Amino acid sequence: MAILHPRQDLFCGLSPLDKSLFYRFGIGETIKSPFSCIHHAFEYHASLQPSALAVVNFEESITYGELDRRANCLATYLKDMGIETDSRICVLVERCIPMVVAILGVLKAGAAYIPLDGNVVSDSTLRHALEESGIEMVLTLPKFTSRVEGKHIINLEQVICASSSTHCAKPKDLATADGGAYVIFTSGTTGSPKGVDVSHKNVTNLLCMAPGNLHMAPGVRVSQLLNISFDMAAWEILGSMCNGCTLYLRGKSSKEWRAVMKLVDVIIATPSMLLPHNPQDYPNVKVVAVAGEPCPKYLADSWASHAKFYNCCGPTEVTIVNTMQLHSPGRPLTIGKPNPNTNVYVLDPDTSEPVPIGAPGLMWAGGACVTRGYVNLPGKSMECYRPDPFIDKHGLMFNTGDLGRWNEDGTLEVLGRLDNQVKIKGFRVELDGVASAIEAVPGILSATALLIEGELWGFVTPVVAKTEDIQAAVSKVQPYYATPTRILHLNEFPKTENGKIDKRKLQQAAIDSRYRESGSVKTVSEPPTALPSSPGHSPVPEIAIGDHCSSASTLTKTGIPFTSKEELAWTGYEDDDMPDKNQGRFVRNLRHLIFTLYRRLFGIVFVINMCIFIWLCTKGVDAQRVGGLVIVNLFSAVLMRQEYVVNSFFNTCCSVPPSWPLSIRRVCARVYHIGGLHSGFAVSGVIWFILFTGQATKQSSNHDKISIPTLTMTYIILVFLIGVVFLAYPTFRSRQHNKFEVSHRFLGWAATAMVWCQFVLLANDYKGYKALGYCLTSDPHFWLLCILTTSIILPWLRLRKVPVHSEVLSRHAVRFHFEYTTPIAGSFTRISDDPLFEWHGFATVPVPGKKGYSLVVSRAGDWTAKQIDNPPTHLWIRGVPTFGVLRIVPLFRRLVVVATGSGIGPCAPVIFEQRVPIKLLWTSPNVRETFGDNFVDSILEKSPDAVLYDTRKHGKPDMVKLTYRLVKEFNAEAVAIISNRKLTEKVVYGMTSRGIPAFGAIWDS
Repeated sequence: MAILHPRQDLFCGLSPLDKSLFYRFGIGETIKSPFSCIHHAFEYHASLQPSALAVVNFEESITYGELDRRANCLATYLKDMGIETDSRICVLVERCIPMVVAILGVLKAGAAYIPLDGNVVSDSTLRHALEESGIEMVLTLPKFTSRVEGKHIINLEQVICASSSTHCAKPKDLATADGGAYVIFTSGTTGSPKGVDVSHKNVTNLLCMAPGNLHMAPGVRVSQLLNISFDMAAWEILGSMCNGCTLYLRGKSSKEWRAVMKLVDVIIATPSMLLPHNPQDYPNVKVVAVAGEPCPKYLADSWASHAKFYNCCGPTEVTIVNTMQLHSPGRPLTIGKPNPNTNVYVLDPDTSEPVPIGAPGLMWAGGACVTRGYVNLPGKSMECYRPDPFIDKHGLMFNTGDLGRWNEDGTLEVLGRLDNQVKIKGFRVELDGVASAIEAVPGILSATALLIEGELWGFVTPVVAKTEDIQAAVSKVQPYYATPTRILHLNEFPKTENGKIDKRKLQQAAIDSRYRESGSVKTVSEPPTALPSSPGHSPVPEIAIGDHCSSASTLTKTGIPFTSKEELAWTGYEDDDMPDKNQGRFVRNLRHLIFTLYRRLFGIVFVINMCIFIWLCTKGVDAQRVGGLVIVNLFSAVLMRQEYVVNSFFNTCCSVPPSWPLSIRRVCARVYHIGGLHSGFAVSGVIWFILFTGQATKQSSNHDKISIPTLTMTYIILVFLIGVVFLAYPTFRSRQHNKFEVSHRFLGWAATAMVWCQFVLLANDYKGYKALGYCLTSDPHFWLLCILTTSIILPWLRLRKVPVHSEVLSRHAVRFHFEYTTPIAGSFTRISDDPLFEWHGFATVPVPGKKGYSLVVSRAGDWTAKQIDNPPTHLWIRGVPTFGVLRIVPLFRRLVVVATGSGIGPCAPVIFEQRVPIKLLWTSPNVRETFGDNFVDSILEKSPDAVLYDTRKHGKPDMVKLTYRLVKEFNAEAVAIISNRKLTEKVVYGMTSRGIPAFGAIWDS
């Protein structure tokens, strides 16, 4: 880049060394881009590899040749419709192959496209973008045509020529490097978005050469995860097309991006998107680039250990990113150096003169990255875009608003924002715009907004409007990420000495308000690590870049799109046609209600034992051999309840990949029925013991080896075993759970001790001339008994009292936070404050990327009420977290999860984990009143399209019909439900009898 006559007066305050370094550090390498226009690069690769895959959208795909042909068809159509060079066309779509066709078709027609996601963009933003851009033509999909009025609407599905036999010649190419390529709308100081006008040369300068091309080349697979309205999405889409790669779309559901991440070589994302992920789970990924918000050092180190990791920076006005650093683990994390043909100047905020190297200043960007300005905002463009005095090409430089400084190695360090803009979820939000939106609410005289500890707060005066009304009003004019998650009402704002609003005092007031809300847990010495509480302030990629607006969204709360009554997910579900149940009623009930897998497993074990029983009775057998069979069955029964054994069963069955046939996976998913083995062995063991008692009595009466002490102990054990089996009967156990737990524990311990006594006595009766010790150790049943005893003792060896951070969610629920271990999603643990007499099992709720876990305790009895009213600081735990029903989630590609009331506790970890796409149905009376805003918002953060059905407001739903509707809408493979026994059995039967795999806790075991 030529630097012939820079203004020397600008360098008066710099030393010769600083002046030299100003240019050495700040001026990027000069390299000529191989292509002047975006579509020229695409056409080059389309001609070289017409049969190569260009775009993959799960089951759909398109080759470069076909994509080029369809784009030519669309471009020709647009030219015929009168589209002129450098005009603008709105592309109102969702993530799909026609989206890519539309982008390329517009570019080939010589126009610029304005990408808007029809599922996300608000009506006000859409209307503003169309008006400000002077757009008369909108390319869209049928589902979005109703959102546009007064414009020429073109249905993409109708105009894109899908016939491969139809040849569409490319129209005359009048596009130039300086011509417009796309316009990205960002938020503005008045609350209205600003359109950034980006040229072809801006884009090709980044995407068509290193490092901005991110090693993209033919054969490389690139993910498309980001919201298409976000300028980084152009990096994904256009970068892939300009370099001959295959672009993998993440589908309509924001959760399907994990599946895409496991297929691609290159990922472009915000740091928040990567936070929940372990790079070891994605060995396929070779290159990662992050931008949009500050990147945590540990995240960069983690990913850089497994792939090339670029930390990048740059606002939309400088074409996606203008600085990049290839990070090495353990090295300082910076935003790197200017890209080729781009410049970065660190200037004094007041004088706009260069500051010494190492001194903080305002970062300005210059060179080929600087865009053409703001659409229809000449005043704002002149304010932010200024002539570049440091080069001799009469170019522009842009005020990024970021403070930064040069490091000694020529890399840049960002020090924060100079103005009142903040980044939330990778999107820029101007707090003044949020405040303006709040002030538009009737009755509010003044408002301001602050980002406090990652959470967007709104402050209003006077106290006249309800919080939900304010949030509803703001959500109509601001995107979801710019809607305050909390509103603080004040009679008046605190003022500084200069008469301005004292924002420091407002920040302290917000923190004090938060602590007052959780006053019942102020005794906790250290606040627990909380789950993300609401959209816009926690690192959750689905909200930041997902298709978060859905007709199924029903919660009118922060960050969640408001939905009218007519748009509720369940509207009209009772009129839905339900398919007939499979098979005849008798066979169906026999299969699904009588002979459940649990009972089938029980039956297999029991029948095999009874066959052996009958055979031995006809052959004749002595007491010692029968005693051995007793031990084998009791050993097996105990092991089927041992935590490590249970976890091994689950891990084995749940390791089946989701690519296997559903017929196999649905069988593996019923691994939680292994309790049938436990019951089968236990009952068989008792029957064998009855035979043993009879045989021992017979032999004792005949003075045949069995001694009186052995016989006496036999009858005592028999009474104990019958008592254990009786108390374990499901009906009694469900009604008298606490009594069952205590009796089962103490009777089991006593029976085990007595079995040892009897085993020794029996061995002594049969030892003959051999030593007793030899007889014991040479008998295999002795070692089985040792293992049996060890398996009972082992969990108690891990008995300990651990600290707990108590977070009272409401007077109905409390959340306990633990740090002693980090379990796997789908497990439960037992807690107690009196370990000898009572234990209570609760699902663990681990947070991806964080140590420890939490669990939610709802008011459902004396013990839970005590924990809520008097939150503990320590609790007893024993054993290890054990897997339950929802451990099976990874077996399926898409799943509907149903929770009623406190059943959300076991469901929460699999929702937070986001390992597979999940559609949540949560029915309960007023979930926010019961579980608090933070917990509910954290659920919606990860599952933005969740259906929350308020049973107090809408009455009890037909759960089978409502679940079936969601299964069909979501195209789910299976259903998992956590509820009470009656409802669980009803939903599971209603689904499985119609051929849909369904899973829920069982009460036989």
